[in-house]
Amino acid sequence: MRVLIADDDPIIRLDLKQMLHNLGHDVVAEAEDGKMAVELAEQQTPDVCVLDVKMPLLDGIEAADQITEGGIAPVILLTAYSDQELIERAKTAGVFGYLVKPFKPSDLVPAIEVAKSRFESVNQLKKEVSGLQERLEARKVIEQAKGILIESQGLNEAEAYRRIQTQAMNARKSMREVAEAIVLAAGI
Repeated sequence: MRVLIADDDPIIRLDLKQMLHNLGHDVVAEAEDGKMAVELAEQQTPDVCVLDVKMPLLDGIEAADQITEGGIAPVILLTAYSDQELIERAKTAGVFGYLVKPFKPSDLVPAIEVAKSRFESVNQLKKEVSGLQERLEARKVIEQAKGILIESQGLNEAEAYRRIQTQAMNARKSMREVAEAIVLAAGI
């Protein structure tokens, strides 16, 4: 996998890079602060980001929030701290993994695999939700247009639906576009 790593300590970055390399991963970017991590994540679009929590300019949790909000990659946080406040912040930032230092290379393997898998699942769900919202909005407009046709032209519901459907096919437009035009023409 293509991995971005971020830690303000160059020795830890070097160790982490070597560890990831030994596990068969490719470190595509290294950052020494959270701001740089976000910029590099946007440029490199890694498969996963491994960030230290305590970094200058932008801490790892704030960077993770921006990276996950942008849908760029899953983020795993590495930290020497395991206090509840940091864990809560990490949860609200959408972090996909949280490892407490010191950790073994064998801890990193499942963390990366699970983070990548969960990230893909979340993205798939977002696409499905977006599609459902689009269909619901289209359905609302079509129902409104049917109501207009029923009232203004004395059609029954099935006839109004068929009229919208036929106009959509003839104009090579979606039923939603035709329905929106009907609603717009009615001045509603």
